[in-house]
Amino acid sequence: MARANGRNSWATPTRAAERDDPAAGAAPRRKILEVRDLAVSFKTYGGTVQAVRGISFDLYEGETLAIVGESGSGKSVTIRAILGILTRNARIVGGEIRYRGRDLTQLLEDEFHDIRGKLISLVFQDPLSALNPIMKIGRQITEALQLSLGMGRVEARDRAIELMRAVAIPEPEKRFDQYPFQFSGGMRQRIVIAIALASDPEILICDEPTTALDVTVQAQILELIAELKTRRNLSVIFITHDLGVVANVADRIAVMYAGRVVETGTADDLFYDARHPYTWALLSSMPDLETREKLFSIPGAPPNMLYPPAGDAFAERNAYALRIDHDQHPPFFRISDTHSAATWLLHPKAPRVERPKVLVERIARIMERRAADELARDE
Repeated sequence: MARANGRNSWATPTRAAERDDPAAGAAPRRKILEVRDLAVSFKTYGGTVQAVRGISFDLYEGETLAIVGESGSGKSVTIRAILGILTRNARIVGGEIRYRGRDLTQLLEDEFHDIRGKLISLVFQDPLSALNPIMKIGRQITEALQLSLGMGRVEARDRAIELMRAVAIPEPEKRFDQYPFQFSGGMRQRIVIAIALASDPEILICDEPTTALDVTVQAQILELIAELKTRRNLSVIFITHDLGVVANVADRIAVMYAGRVVETGTADDLFYDARHPYTWALLSSMPDLETREKLFSIPGAPPNMLYPPAGDAFAERNAYALRIDHDQHPPFFRISDTHSAATWLLHPKAPRVERPKVLVERIARIMERRAADELARDE
């Protein structure tokens, strides 16, 4: 696995064949989670906020699915619906979430106790707020082991030290008796990951786990998650607002905007052949070391989800919008077996639109570097 670039850089995605994912011709993997037409709303004093509006995606065994979008796109609401931890004013108004033959949207809270934290675990965005500041680290890990697996005190301690060692905590026996404030930000995030892995889950959901970390530590955490996924055969859902973060860790990417998935495909599909103008905008706003032009900034603001637009929600901010975009939401158009996008630009009668110049130039540079690297390896 190639090391991921920093948070604010244009990273070169690893080719699908190098990651051995289903799109690269590997044996088909088992579908472990299915989300179909999920819709989530919030009751507020101002009205009903339609946070998630009919999204669908699958998660396969042993893969990493990245869900990408700016703040307010519905990413975190989606994973909270999967875990059954929506706030009191939230309602799942449509769709289903199927896991192990059961629809999670129909489960009672008591039934979720056998799934949440045991089969499906969550790594929080901010490790400092996720950990109890007045409880020793070791106790926080053993508490998870004792509650979820019924381990005794001695067995839980041994297992906790083993988990700390697995997430590369130095001197775990000594660190076991320390408090969160004695750990760096990166080390605290490793502890949160250790707690999430305590019950040996099938699915690990990472909710922007590197946002509060500097670029160097961020790369280490991304590499750790990738290594743990391979070693434990985990299926990972990675939530982020930054495509650069997932360039080298995601097998597939779903791009969300205003409560809908607007494009989905492999990492190669989205980095080398993105088709939705919103995906173009996200990619264009990412800097790289060779870009001399002013970075692209997406104009305007996301729509008010109290009154979501009838057409494409990105139309008002989209320089390539067609008249129909303002009146009718586009269906998904299939580009390949792994790639589809919801944009009227893919309609057979739509005018031909070229990708932004900055993207074309970046992709050309990446391909040139790749060809040079392959030539050097052959020699």
